[in-house]
Amino acid sequence: MRFLLDDEQRAFAHSLDALLTAADTPSVVRSWSAGDHTAGRALWSRIADAGVFALAVPEAYEGVGPLPVELAVAFVELGRHAVPGPLVETVAAPALLTEPGLAKRFLPGLASGKTIATVALDGSYALDGDAATLHLTVEGGEDGGELRLAQWHGHGQGQEHGPVRTSMDPARRLTRLQEDGGELLAAGPQVTAAAAHSLTWARLATAAQALGVGLTLLDRTVAYVKQRSQFGVPIGSFQAVKHRLADAKVALEFARPLLFGAALTMDPADVAAAKVTACEAAYTTARTALQLHGAIGYTAEYDLSLWLTKARALRTAWGTPGECRELVLR
Repeated sequence: MRFLLDDEQRAFAHSLDALLTAADTPSVVRSWSAGDHTAGRALWSRIADAGVFALAVPEAYEGVGPLPVELAVAFVELGRHAVPGPLVETVAAPALLTEPGLAKRFLPGLASGKTIATVALDGSYALDGDAATLHLTVEGGEDGGELRLAQWHGHGQGQEHGPVRTSMDPARRLTRLQEDGGELLAAGPQVTAAAAHSLTWARLATAAQALGVGLTLLDRTVAYVKQRSQFGVPIGSFQAVKHRLADAKVALEFARPLLFGAALTMDPADVAAAKVTACEAAYTTARTALQLHGAIGYTAEYDLSLWLTKARALRTAWGTPGECRELVLR
């Protein structure tokens, strides 16, 4: 089956690409990695103005969605430009906040970009707790799950960033949220169901982000092998190099229809298949890019590293390849 974007969806992608190209995202990523969120928050506002976060929020709460296909289109572009921040978490949070009182309280802020959300499921680390303004945790229980408005550990403890877990991607700051004592927002079997739906949204956005990361790695590597020469000719003319790049291209193009097919069905197994395929394709492309760039690819100062590390980190975010494959097989 062929999945082709319509004119409006392509125009949306082009507008986001233009916005992010003008934003000089590599400098934004480096600042974010150092704990300076000023430029990142400014870019976040422009992304929100473009309507990205509203795609996950129903119209009744000042959104335009839910529109998973358009969300996938947007996250491919966010991945292509390596935009930092809890982007996935912010579009996954609305699925946890479907109860009318909670939706009215939180969803308009998420849609407008004024609220930056991070989410931790079953005690996991939350992404960018130091930058988020809404911290949500879900814990399982015998009678269903509990959704709480958590506190970030760094608040009120004289710590600048609180406990931070190192990630392969310096722009992904993983932090522990304080679970005890947070406001109980909802409890029961409906929370468990909402958490599963939120996980599906998170995996879809992660898959799209990974596909975008892989596409940029491929584009940059193709441009590089045309310029770098050995034995008096560009290395891109070598058959072995062509084969490596062709394999990466095929893997990425194979992931694309799985991604948009999953966005149409939003079936958890379809989304899991799209995530593992897109993330493995991006990871394979990252390995190829690193090898063909040689020693320069290992340097943190070279912009390629921003995509290399993100490809590795996204591979296990919101479900390892093994976990996603297990869901597909079931």
